[in-house]
Amino acid sequence: MSLLVFLAVLSAAAMHATWNAMVKVHLDRFLSVTVLTLGMASMALVAVPFVEFPRAEVWPWIFASTLFHMGYKLCLIGAYKAGDLAQTYPLARGTAPLLAAIGGIFVVSEIPGTLSIVGIVLLCGGTLLMSFRGGAHLEKLNLRAVGFALATSVFIASYTLSDGSGARLAATASSYAVYLFLCDGIWSLILCLLVRGRQSLPAMARDWKAGIITGCLSGTAYWIVMWAMTKAPIASVASLRESSILFAMMISVFALGEKMTAWRGAAALSIVAGVIALRMG
Repeated sequence: MSLLVFLAVLSAAAMHATWNAMVKVHLDRFLSVTVLTLGMASMALVAVPFVEFPRAEVWPWIFASTLFHMGYKLCLIGAYKAGDLAQTYPLARGTAPLLAAIGGIFVVSEIPGTLSIVGIVLLCGGTLLMSFRGGAHLEKLNLRAVGFALATSVFIASYTLSDGSGARLAATASSYAVYLFLCDGIWSLILCLLVRGRQSLPAMARDWKAGIITGCLSGTAYWIVMWAMTKAPIASVASLRESSILFAMMISVFALGEKMTAWRGAAALSIVAGVIALRMG
């Protein structure tokens, strides 16, 4: 992985942590994600005149990714109902890069090198450790919650592989990203109306400014990731992206005054070691 791609993905991870910290707390996560997705679509709409319309062979990847994103959102809803998302969602984030690495072998014939594999394992392990607070609450997970978390990880890995493949096939990563964000925005709105009904519209409308800001951050971060996947192995990029949890920890400690504990320190060291291994790989 080149230094430019490495630094770009790290910046995307920092943006990912930032927009997560900025999401409005008075909306539930589903409505917040929907507003954010519509913000990404708005940003993409502005960029339409400046990118090439995707060729016919690119659209199956866009449609597949849109469906994978929809499945991802539905599993998040299920995870909220089944258990504590603070535990189930991180399980999904920590597992997804491993699934992407395995899927990449079969989908795009990418076999990670030894150092890259070490980096992926360290990053995923650090992410899980950070998220589960050293494993202190693992006994509280129920099978239904675990099932939704693992299903979520499958969809994350699926749209990662789909977007990496589609971005490589498209004229540019920007072209692919713009039309993916537009399609995802349309389907997210349809999904929201089906799940929550028309009464969700006024609640989302009140937060359109937050949606634009977080949507721009999220869209830019994921555009960088898709561009990076055209320059480096998909599994390495997907894993490096999860270093966002390290940036989130830094925000929580230095900006929000939360306590730095031993488990957080150990998880941070694991993530940093994984980042270094991916850079060397």
